[in-house]
Amino acid sequence: MSCTKGSCFPPVVMTASRSDSLVVLFGATAGAYGAKLGSDERELILLVWQVVDLPGKKVGTLHKSLVKADNLELSDQCREVSGLTPEGLGKAEPLDRVLQQFIQLVSSDLKVLGRSSYTLCSDGQLLIRQVLHPETSKKNFLLSDCFYSFYDLRKEFHACYPSSATVKDQTIKTMAEYLGLGTDETEEDFGVWQVKTMVAIIFSMLSESCNHIFTEPETVKYKYETGPCSKSETVDNETVIRARGLPWQSSDQDIARFFKGLNIAKGGVALCLNAQGRRNGEALVRFVNSEQRDLALERHKHHMGSRYIEVYKATGEEFLKIAGGTSNEVAQFLSKENQVIIRMRGLPFTATQEDVLGFLGPECPVTGGKEGLLFVKYPDGRPTGDAFVLFSCEEYAQNALKKHKEILGKRYIELFRSTAAEVQQVLNRYMSTPLIPTLPTPIIPVIPPPYTIATGSIRDCVRLRGLPYTAGIDDILEFMGDATADIKPHGVHMVLNQQGRPSGDAFIQMKSADKAFMVAQKCHKKMMKDRYVEVFQCSGEEMNFVLMGGTLNRSGLSPPPCKLPCLSPPAYAAFQTAAVIPAEAALYQPQALLPAARTPQASAAAPPTVTYYPAQAAQLYMNYTAYYPSPPVSPTTVGYIAAPPGAVAAAATATHTPILPQPGALVRMQGLPYNTGMKEILSFFQGYQLHTDSILVLYNFSGQPSGEALVTFPSLDLAKKAVAEKNGQLLGGHCVELYLV
Repeated sequence: MSCTKGSCFPPVVMTASRSDSLVVLFGATAGAYGAKLGSDERELILLVWQVVDLPGKKVGTLHKSLVKADNLELSDQCREVSGLTPEGLGKAEPLDRVLQQFIQLVSSDLKVLGRSSYTLCSDGQLLIRQVLHPETSKKNFLLSDCFYSFYDLRKEFHACYPSSATVKDQTIKTMAEYLGLGTDETEEDFGVWQVKTMVAIIFSMLSESCNHIFTEPETVKYKYETGPCSKSETVDNETVIRARGLPWQSSDQDIARFFKGLNIAKGGVALCLNAQGRRNGEALVRFVNSEQRDLALERHKHHMGSRYIEVYKATGEEFLKIAGGTSNEVAQFLSKENQVIIRMRGLPFTATQEDVLGFLGPECPVTGGKEGLLFVKYPDGRPTGDAFVLFSCEEYAQNALKKHKEILGKRYIELFRSTAAEVQQVLNRYMSTPLIPTLPTPIIPVIPPPYTIATGSIRDCVRLRGLPYTAGIDDILEFMGDATADIKPHGVHMVLNQQGRPSGDAFIQMKSADKAFMVAQKCHKKMMKDRYVEVFQCSGEEMNFVLMGGTLNRSGLSPPPCKLPCLSPPAYAAFQTAAVIPAEAALYQPQALLPAARTPQASAAAPPTVTYYPAQAAQLYMNYTAYYPSPPVSPTTVGYIAAPPGAVAAAATATHTPILPQPGALVRMQGLPYNTGMKEILSFFQGYQLHTDSILVLYNFSGQPSGEALVTFPSLDLAKKAVAEKNGQLLGGHCVELYLV
C-alpha cells in the first residue's frame, strides 16, 4: 500500500494566545483518509491528542479516545490502516461525549503544566474544516470555541523551512523525513505515532536554529454574514462554486450550514432564480479564497437532509450577474448587517409603509421601522406588490412568517425567507426589462372573451402522463390521431414542473365523457417517439387540481401545496389551418396575463394556459410569459428538509374516486400527532359545522402520516374565526398551527 499511516488521517495541534501551549490532535473517520478525509461524509471514529508547553518544551499525557459513530460500518482502507473494528467502536462514547471529555482533559493537563490557554493547529485543513465542523453541525451540537481557531502545521512548517515540499504535498512523514527524525510508525498504535511525530516536528521548529513562532492561526467563521454586492466589485473566478439540487425552502443560512467549516465571503450566497422568477434549486457561493473553494468542491454530493447536493466550479462573472447590484437604495437597505430578510408578495398596490408595519404588528418589529422596508417598483414607479423587510433576529422573522397567507386589505399576503442576492435579482429584473411582455397583434384581430378551464365532475378530460420532455402540442395531436376532432377549443394544457420545464404531463378537454373514454382506451400505453404514454380519463375538477400543483394518478389524488401553478411553455405558435375563425377561437387579452387581484379563494381557479386551437382556427400567435416571483412553495420551514412537505405528498384514499375539498375557505393544519384521524379533527373543530368530507389528512411520499391536514370551512368568516380561536391549541399533546390557505 503506497499510502503511509502518517499521511492517512491528518492530525491537529492546538495552541494558546501567543502560543503558550499546543494540543496535538489527530483524528480518523470510518471512510476515506489522506487527501480525501471528509470527502465521503463518513463519521469520526478516533481522536488522539497531547498537550505541549511551548516555552517549557514539556508535554502532557497522551490521550487516545475511540468515538462511537451512528454507522459503525468501516471501509476496507480504514480497517487495514487503523486496525479498528466495529465491535471495538460499539463500546465507545458518542462524539459529543468525547468532545466534552477532550475539553476537560485538556484543561486538566494545562493546569498541571502551569498554562491556561491554547490554540488549534493541524498538519492540514481537513480534520477541522471537513470533518469536525460538518459532522457536529449535522448532529446539531455546538463545537467549543477552540475549534474555530487553529494552526495549519503544513503551512507553518513550509514558512519555517521554505526549501521543503509545497504545502499541498506535505504529510507528517515527509516533514519528519525532511528533518531526519528517525521514527518508526510500526512500533506505535495507530494515531499515537502521528501525535508523537508532530510533537517532535514542533520542537524542531522551536529550536534555536529556527526559533519559529506561531502567531497567525487559521480561523473558522462562526456564522455567515449577509451583505450587499456591487456589480463594480472584482470577484476572483477561483473563489466561486455552483451548488445544485437544493431544497426549495433553503435559505442562505441553510447553504452556509451545508458548507460549515469553510469561510464564505460576506454576502457570498446567491440563490438563483429561473426565467419565471422562481428559485431553481441552485445557488452561487463565493468563498474568501481559492483554498476554501477547493475544499467546498470536495463536498460534491454531500447531503442536505435527504437530498444530495452537486457542487461545481463557477465564475466571478456568474456570481456578479446574480448577486451584483447598482441601486443605491438597495445598497443602503442591505447595509444593515446581520439582518434576517423576509419577502412579502401580493401586497395591495395602494399599501403604504404604515399598512405593512401594522400588518406585521408589534410581535415582529421591523429593523429601523420604515427604513427596514423596501418596496419593489417598476421603472415608472408603479408598485409591483412585492416588498422586502428586515428583522434583527430569527425570533422576529419567525413571528412574521406565521402571518403567511393572512389578509391585508382584500388580498392575502405571502411571506417567505429571502437573501440579499435575491433582493438584487428581483430589483434588477423589475428595473431592467418588462416582466410581462405584451402580446403581439394577431394576424386577424378577433378578440372575444377567452375560454375558461372547466371545473365540473364530468369525466370529459384525459390526462397524458410520461410524455417525452421534447414533446410539443403537435406531437400530442399526432399521437391522438382522429380524436383531435373531438378536442374542445382551448382544450390542450401542457403542464410544467417547478423549474419551468415540461413535466411530461398534459391534460386535454374532450367534447364529452364518451369521447374521453374512447381516447383513453385507444391511446393508453401507445408509443410517442421512444416512450410509451399513459392515458386515463379524468374530470375537469381533477384536472384543475393538478394544474394548481397537486398530483393525480389512477389510485389517488395529492393536494396542491400553497403556490401558484406553473403552466405551459413560454411561447407557442398555434397551427395554421383554415381561414375562418369561429367566435370562440381567440387570443388572450394582455390583461389576462397580469396578476389578478387575489382573494383568499384565488387559488381555487387556475390561470389561463397556452391552448390548442381546433382545426377551424386560423394561424394565431401567442406569447405567454407569466412571472412568478416566489419560490415554488412557501418556504416558511427553517433548516434542512429531511422529507418532502406533507402538503405535496400523496393523500390516503381507499377508492379510485378522490375526495376533493368542497367549496369554501381552506385551512391548513400543521403539527398534528401522526395517529390523528378525521374523528379527532372533527372533535377539535366541534361547533364549526364540519363533516368528514371537509377533511383531507395528508401523507408523505412513503405513505406515512405527515402531521398535516387540509380542512374546508363553509365560509371565509368561519375559517378566520377557527384560526383565531384554535391556533396554537393542543391536540393529542401536540401544539397545532393553523393557516388560511
